[in-house]
Amino acid sequence: MTATFANRYGYSDVEPFEVVRVVSDKTIEVRAMDAERDPEWKPDWHVGGFAAHCSNQREQKWFITSNPANRVVRIRLQKDGKWKSSCGSKFYLSDEPIKFYDYNF
Repeated sequence: MTATFANRYGYSDVEPFEVVRVVSDKTIEVRAMDAERDPEWKPDWHVGGFAAHCSNQREQKWFITSNPANRVVRIRLQKDGKWKSSCGSKFYLSDEPIKFYDYNF
C-alpha cells in the first residue's frame, strides 16, 4: 500500500485522515487531521435554496495539518473493495489529504 492518506466521506462532506500504521493488507490505522479554512477564501452566497446558495464552494481552500493528539481509528478492507471503520464510515485512500465542506447541504 502506497497511499499515505485516507479521506472519510460522509454524504457530501470529506474529512482528511493520515495513515499512521499498516497492520495488514486488510487493516490500517488512521488518524484525523486538523483542517482550518483559508481566510483568503470567502463563500460567495446567493439568495436561493433554503436560505442561500454558495456558488464557489468547489474552490474552497484549507490548511491541513497532522495532529498526534487526535484519536487513531482502524479501518478494514471490505469484500466489496471499500475501506470502512467499525461504525460504517467510508474511507478512500489517497496520496493527498482532502477537506470539503458542503455549504449547500
